[in-house]
Amino acid sequence: MSLLRLQIRPRRPQGRQLKRLFVALIVLILSYPCAAIVGALVPSGRTADTGTPNHQVLLIAGPIHYDFILPLDDMTRTTFADLPDAALMMDMNGAQNLLIGWGAHDFYTTVGNYGDVTARAAWNGLTGDTSVLRLDVVGAVPATLDLRSFAMTDTQYARFLTALRATVRGDAPLANSGFTATDLFYPATGHFNAFRTCNVWIGEMVRAAGLRFGRWTPLPLSVSLSHRLYQSAG
Repeated sequence: MSLLRLQIRPRRPQGRQLKRLFVALIVLILSYPCAAIVGALVPSGRTADTGTPNHQVLLIAGPIHYDFILPLDDMTRTTFADLPDAALMMDMNGAQNLLIGWGAHDFYTTVGNYGDVTARAAWNGLTGDTSVLRLDVVGAVPATLDLRSFAMTDTQYARFLTALRATVRGDAPLANSGFTATDLFYPATGHFNAFRTCNVWIGEMVRAAGLRFGRWTPLPLSVSLSHRLYQSAG
């Protein structure tokens, strides 16, 4: 009797299983931005510091992600001067600030805007890719630009620079043409994936300085929300 029941037991339609899989995928996709907002709301990383905030670090939004803009002062130059070609780049005529960004190797070294995104770069960025750090020099930052900023004391800025420099893995820059005539890409520590994006790295560097910021900031919205909540008054 049990064998007979097993033989005549109706099978679940395959379409129902596909529907459940589709619903699960939709839930996963929708939960990511929700989690990104929650992660930005949860503060982390504050370290007591009674010094005077006399260093200003800017955060600029590009077509792909955020970059830091650091003043080319003595502390900044000393931190990166040992990297091959970096000292020459920082000494270029008109260089006043250092631009720094982190990202996936395939994506960051080949993509200038969203129209350049290839399927390979997008897939590697989601599932996991080695990372790179990009350095470039820029002149004076126009006062008309609406940029976010971080005010840091000497101690906070020193910790910030140490964290940035520790991101570089090895010394030799990559043989990439870059986006400008002056930028350099260096192999970086850590892997890029959907859960550790360039925006997550931004939050890591800010918290490493001892500033309060969101605990997990995978999206540009996460970064802007965390800054508005915890750094806009500073």
